[in-house]
Amino acid sequence: MNTSDIAIFPLQTVLVPGAFLPLQIFEPRYLELVRDCVKYDQGFGVCLIMEAGDPGSAAQHVRIGTLARIRDWNTLPNGLLGVTTQGHERFSIESTRMRDNGLMMATVRWFPKEGSVQIPVEKMLLSEIVGRFMDKLSANYPGYEPAWLEDADWVGFRLTELLPLKNLERQGLLELENPLERLDQLLRLLPRFQ
Repeated sequence: MNTSDIAIFPLQTVLVPGAFLPLQIFEPRYLELVRDCVKYDQGFGVCLIMEAGDPGSAAQHVRIGTLARIRDWNTLPNGLLGVTTQGHERFSIESTRMRDNGLMMATVRWFPKEGSVQIPVEKMLLSEIVGRFMDKLSANYPGYEPAWLEDADWVGFRLTELLPLKNLERQGLLELENPLERLDQLLRLLPRFQ
């Protein structure tokens, strides 16, 4: 089984593969997490918070999340550490434990890596919509290539990221293993945004 131990950063957002997530870090446990990630070139897990816990207890979070890797960091004008992360592999949490410093650690099972799936002709509307987003936002996606608009996973995750969806809708789309099923669900959601 393909498992690893990683630190978990529960947040009130959903990170999807390929998306960038800026963070402001101030808690000592997360400052230590960032230091370790940079030092050892590793990532950490981002999971959606479902319910905030009582002070001193862990927040309730979903079990499926995305590995975040640090792309850049700097000191912000407010004195906090600013970190830009990017989503990579998806995972499912098998078990969790707390370190003495309050940082949550988890044993995670990685979603299998799948090859690229071509977008079928009947779903090309979604590719066209992402293409319009990229006309304005491609600078935010270093290395972007128009050929990615033919990849069902990439297009599905960009729409999951960029459409004004509720967090639980985003989470549901993140959890789908079949990229064509994700596109089907996005097609059903589209009329809401027209």
